[in-house]
Order: sequence, then C-alpha cells, then structure tokens
Amino acid sequence: MTPAAPLLPPADWRDFLALTKPRVMTLVVFTGLCGMLAAPVVVDPVLGFTAILCIALGAGAAGALNQWYEADLDAVMKRTAQRPLPAGRMDRQSALHFGVGLSAFSVILMGLAVNLPAAAILTVSILFYVLIYTVWLKRRTPQNIVIGGAAGAFPPLIGWAAATGQVALLPFLLFTLVFLWTPPHFWSLALFVKTDYANAGVPMLPVVAGEAVTRRQIGLYTIPMAAVAIAPWPLGLAGSVYGVAAVVLTAGFAVLAALVAAGARRADKPMFYEKRLFAFSILYLFAMFGALVVDRWVA
Repeated sequence: MTPAAPLLPPADWRDFLALTKPRVMTLVVFTGLCGMLAAPVVVDPVLGFTAILCIALGAGAAGALNQWYEADLDAVMKRTAQRPLPAGRMDRQSALHFGVGLSAFSVILMGLAVNLPAAAILTVSILFYVLIYTVWLKRRTPQNIVIGGAAGAFPPLIGWAAATGQVALLPFLLFTLVFLWTPPHFWSLALFVKTDYANAGVPMLPVVAGEAVTRRQIGLYTIPMAAVAIAPWPLGLAGSVYGVAAVVLTAGFAVLAALVAAGARRADKPMFYEKRLFAFSILYLFAMFGALVVDRWVA
C-alpha cells in the first residue's frame, strides 16, 4: 500500500495572499486602472471600483494557478523556494481550488456588475497566462516571455472595455507597449538569475542561447517598444504632457537597454546595468501610464 501523504497544517491567510503575487498584481492593477481613467467617459465610482477589483482578483487567480503548476520549478529556484507550496506551508490542492474559484468569481462578477466585453477579455487574459504561458510555453521554448508577454498586456484593454464597453486604438497601443516591454524587462532579470533558470530546466533565452544573443534581443525589442510608446502623441491620441514624458522616459530606457546590449560592465558591481534596466523598466511602465492619465485629465 502507498503511504498517505503527510497532512499539512491549515495555510495562513498570508500564504493565500502570497499565491496571488501581490507585487506583480500592483502593476497589473495600475495599468488596468490607467486604461479605465484614460477612456473618454466618466466611470461610475462603484462600477470602476468593481472593475479594478475584478482585474486584481483575476490577476491573483492567474498567479495562484501559475504557482500551483510550477511548484516543482519554484522548489529549485532560490528566488521562489520560499513560496507557500515549495516551502511546504500549503498543499497543492488548496492552491488549485483557490485559483480556480478566484478566476470564476472575478469573471462572473465582471460580467454581471460591469459588462460582458470586459469579462470576456479578463477570461482570455487568465486563460492565456495559465494555459498558453504557464502550461505550454514556459518549459518548452525560449520564446516563452515573448508570446506569454501578451498575458500581462491585457489590463489596459480590460480597463478601457470596462469603461466604454469596447476597445479602441489607444488601449490597443497600450497593450502593444506592455507586450513589447515584457521581453527586455524579463530578459534583463534572466541575465542575472540565469543559474536559477538553468537549475530548474527553464529554457529562458540566456540559458539556451547565451548572454550575447539575449543582450542583442533586448536592444532589438527596445526599438519597436520606443516607437509604440511615443506613437499616441503624433497620432493625436494623447497630448503634450504624455508626449514629453514618453520621450524622456523612453530615452532613459533606451540608454540602459543599449548599455546592456553592448555588454557594458562595472568591475565593482557585476550585472550593474542589467539590474538597473530591470528596476527602471518597472518604474518606466508606472510612469508612462501615470503620465497618460495626467494628460487625459489636464486636457
């Protein structure tokens, strides 16, 4: 007879919160909120709050299902080994039930309380992250971040759809901006945690193609990203507040990306520019979306 698995103590609420990847959720919620506030309508505060709550719950659900599926990978990576599942603070079944339940609740609430287009895009975003990125791409191809990056790019579309009931060119450009921003953002991280990915058998680009190729790809992806970032201004979809901010912020991003692409190094601080690019890329997205909202409300 197979011995029964040892029973784990009930998970703490903080472990369930950790399953939702709250730091990642912050950026997701912020871009979704900015997509809503940039829309050319005034949103009822209650409906607006409900929509953002649903985006947060949907993102948290996707994070929980990601951790449920990747518990074995997380256990062998230093930066993820203390997550609830690999650390043994929660059983996998609880994480699965939590993720599925939260997914269903977020989509149903969005559909009933806000509108069906926003609920449909939220559904696609959750399924894309869990099934396309986590299950299909993550362990199979170094292009996992490129294709899977679409999952994190949906929130501006969801926010806009929640406000207007439809999508338009501006939120599509915001989607494309996040999509093109994702590879330089994650590959800069992958350069300085390459060993972690290699130990886990995850085919991230630096592991399977080497640092030189990864650096070149960071530089190449930054070019169309910069064009998309600035595009709303000359297209008349945003004003000068956004335009000036986009030019300045994107120039800073491009300089750091160029230094990483060129393999610039500091002898006293290994991976200095890679870490700077990763940190700045987070600030960059917050600032870009924030500038769009400011531009919308001062116009």
